[in-house]
Amino acid sequence: MTSRRPLRIVLITVLVIAVLALGAALAVLLPMLTHQSAGGSGQQLPEEFVSETSAVGDDGRTRMLSVELPDGSAADLGELVPGEELVVQGSGFDAGIGIYVAVCGIPESATEKPGPCLGGIPEGAEEGHADRAALASAWVTDDWAWRAFATHGYQDADAGTFEVVLTVPDPVIDGLDCRESRCAIATRADHTASADRVQDMLLPVGFAKSR
Repeated sequence: MTSRRPLRIVLITVLVIAVLALGAALAVLLPMLTHQSAGGSGQQLPEEFVSETSAVGDDGRTRMLSVELPDGSAADLGELVPGEELVVQGSGFDAGIGIYVAVCGIPESATEKPGPCLGGIPEGAEEGHADRAALASAWVTDDWAWRAFATHGYQDADAGTFEVVLTVPDPVIDGLDCRESRCAIATRADHTASADRVQDMLLPVGFAKSR
C-alpha cells in the first residue's frame, strides 16, 4: 500500500494540472466562440483625405479616429511615404473588444472586414505572441488572456482611448496594391471577435508617387 502512494500522488497531480490547463483553454476559447456581434460602426466612409472621422455605432458608442504626425501637425493622408511615422489615436472604442490598427484595403461593403492589410496583422498575434517591433500594424487589447502578448493596451478603458505609432509600410503586398486599390488606416476587431464590425473605422489614404 505504501509503495502505491507516490504513484497515486503523481496521478492526482497530473490530473489537477490537466484540469487547470483545460480550464485555462476554455477561458480563452469560450469568449471567442460565444461572442455576439454588436453590429456596425455606423461610419460613412469619407470621400476625401481627412485626418479625423467619427461615427455612432450600433452599440451607441461614438468612436473617433484621427491621425497626426509625431510633431502634432496634421498628416497628409493622400501623400503617404513609406517609412514615415504616423500617430493614430482613437476614442469611444469598446475596450472589451481588441482591435488591429493598420493600413488595409477598403472593403466593398461595411459588412466585410477591412483587409488585406499592409504588414498584415501584428506578426504572431493569432498565436498570442505579437512582435512589438512590427510597427506597420498594432494590436490593442485589454483582454487578460491576451494583454501580455499585444503591442498596446487601451489608455482609458472607460473612454475607449488608444494611441499607436505606425510606420508607413510599402504600398504593395501579395493581393493588395494601395497605389491601385482603395486603402485606409483602419481599425477592426481582433481575432477574438473577427466577425464583429462595430470597431471598424476607416481613414482613406493614398501614397505619394515615386520620384
